[in-house]
Amino acid sequence: MNISISIDKRIHLYEFVDHDKKYLKIKFMYDVQIYELLMSLKVIKWDRQDRFYYMENNSDNLNNFQSLFKNIAQINYHKETLLAEKTIIEIPVIKKIECPEEFIEKLKLKRYSENTIKTYKYMFCNFINFFPNMNIDDISENDIKTYQLHLVRVKNVSESYQNQSINAIKFYYEKVNHGNKKIYTLERPRKSYKLPNVLSEEEIKNIFRQIVNLKHKCILYAIYSGGLRISEAVNLKVSDIDSKRKLIFIRGGKGKKDRVTLLSEKLLILLRDYYKEYKPKEWLFEGQNIDQQYSVRSIDKILKINAQKAKIAKNVTVHSLRHSFATHLLERGTDLRYIQSLLGHTSSKTTEIYTHITKKGIDKIKSPFDYMDI
Repeated sequence: MNISISIDKRIHLYEFVDHDKKYLKIKFMYDVQIYELLMSLKVIKWDRQDRFYYMENNSDNLNNFQSLFKNIAQINYHKETLLAEKTIIEIPVIKKIECPEEFIEKLKLKRYSENTIKTYKYMFCNFINFFPNMNIDDISENDIKTYQLHLVRVKNVSESYQNQSINAIKFYYEKVNHGNKKIYTLERPRKSYKLPNVLSEEEIKNIFRQIVNLKHKCILYAIYSGGLRISEAVNLKVSDIDSKRKLIFIRGGKGKKDRVTLLSEKLLILLRDYYKEYKPKEWLFEGQNIDQQYSVRSIDKILKINAQKAKIAKNVTVHSLRHSFATHLLERGTDLRYIQSLLGHTSSKTTEIYTHITKKGIDKIKSPFDYMDI
């Protein structure tokens, strides 16, 4: 089968010698795909003075290079050695293709969250800029699969990233461009089964003991004691705290679902002191400006700093507090259905993952090794 390669998809390799070592100078007309593949090779170096890419001239490097660009670009190998000449590679500036307005408008009309719109816009922009010389509507299903392979093999993205990329692409071709069902044939990555990172009650206490700032205490206490997502914590309003019924109202959580969760007695006492000192107006946890919510990044930073102070070796994230809340409830005998409701899970299968990490019952089982007389 003959594969036609565009004249733009040509790479020229020139031999040159420096300090008795053989190298290959790499020249090409700028192309996003070629550039990103080139950057994936660890052996590629950049000559800052004369502005060109190069690599050592050996069989391993050359074989890997040819294998990587097979069916992508035509490689022209120039045997003549370049000694005096050092040609500057002029890389033209390609204007970044902006995300189509109708794509963003459709997301807004369908009432997608700001975070989802931001993610879809980012993913789709990366996709269309991978094909800078193609009209969006001319990008084929095979092109889309090529891009997905690039994400997996070259960019080494996570399963979550790949899924979000597929979602954004499908949204454009099926919802905006009203394409046919062929886009549904895009294969999604196999979902890996990973257990959540959970802290013990003692580890939670050790972290919380390090916190001095009252606002910082209230934020992290609220997240753990109510099993909140970080986005739910920053979106809490003063009116969402029901002190009489000991409930916290979560408005428009994940999937735009409202729910209620627990308001801890200890947290309530702390919140009263916090309210007297900070006097929040609308948002329960205000940022530097009273009309803005507290920063998500700041909360993550607060937790990591105090986890380090507590000498916790685990990779602690804010979501670890939510996982720990669910696991500790389960270990104390709370019915899984109630935990599902408090966390706002649509499916009980999502909540059931905590049954795999709880120590309830496991601590009564002894390893057969313990019975061996050695």
